[in-house]
Amino acid sequence: MCIKRTYMTMRRQLPPLNALRAFEAAGRHESFSRAAEELSVSHSSISRHVRGLEDRLSVQLFRDLPRGVALTRDGAAYLAQISIALDAIASATEGLAETPTGTVTVNSEPLFATKWLLPRLTEFYVRYPEVEVRLEASRQLADVARYEADLAIRFVHPGGVYPGSELISDAPLYPYAAPRLVPGPVDDPRALLDYPLLRDRTNGTWHIWFAQAGIDIAPEDLPQNPWRLRSLLAVEAAIAGQGVLLVSDEVVAGEVAAGRLIRLSDVGFREGGYHLVRSDGAMRRKHVRLFRDWLLAQSAPWRGDAAGIINQKVE
Repeated sequence: MCIKRTYMTMRRQLPPLNALRAFEAAGRHESFSRAAEELSVSHSSISRHVRGLEDRLSVQLFRDLPRGVALTRDGAAYLAQISIALDAIASATEGLAETPTGTVTVNSEPLFATKWLLPRLTEFYVRYPEVEVRLEASRQLADVARYEADLAIRFVHPGGVYPGSELISDAPLYPYAAPRLVPGPVDDPRALLDYPLLRDRTNGTWHIWFAQAGIDIAPEDLPQNPWRLRSLLAVEAAIAGQGVLLVSDEVVAGEVAAGRLIRLSDVGFREGGYHLVRSDGAMRRKHVRLFRDWLLAQSAPWRGDAAGIINQKVE
């Protein structure tokens, strides 16, 4: 007797991949124009794919606004699931490659990007030559949830919170100056009162440093330049011999090695630290994880407790 076996197959109801990619990008940005820019297609192409997807699903995914679009409740729920699925496909595809490839977009504060990260990227390229790093120096935090950047680096003061962030560096602030202004370390912290004390635009921390050094002095009694500078410009002013600056070791390590700056005292204090901000979606991509792991390994010496350091919230 011959028994005929029938095998049942499951047929997935899948919309076209291009339509899903168009919807996912438009949903993240809530903008057809920005989705078109990201995917290097026309605005009309995004609109056509999204409207075709809505017709196929018989669901309205976006509602029109006077300027742009916004996700509907159904659209937001669908986006949450589609994003996970597309990330899983990308991760599985990357996993087949022997050599990690892809582009990592990193949005960083200008000081950290210029003085710390940029000089070290050569080492990353030597290790992972097929991974491209696009470094953006900006004081405005990129929205990693909307894929404006894969990773973002920001300085966080005590009490500040970025969900899903990791500590890169919490190096203390120490006084630094050009050797032509101050020839060497000072034994008496009061000696710094004879020099202009540089300030950046976000804080005034010299009175905290002097208090840590055992000197009680009011902020208004400190010698200082009459202007405030962005942190990157403040470092350049210190290099030019225009004053003494409180700055953390990691961002001036290159200047110290080149002899352009010297640390004047071992008295220091913390006012926060640099953090790495990332989304779960970005971390599902292998080349982004590689960059994150490399970054944290490179910055390990500037994390952790140090003797004689206090944690201080700066108002």
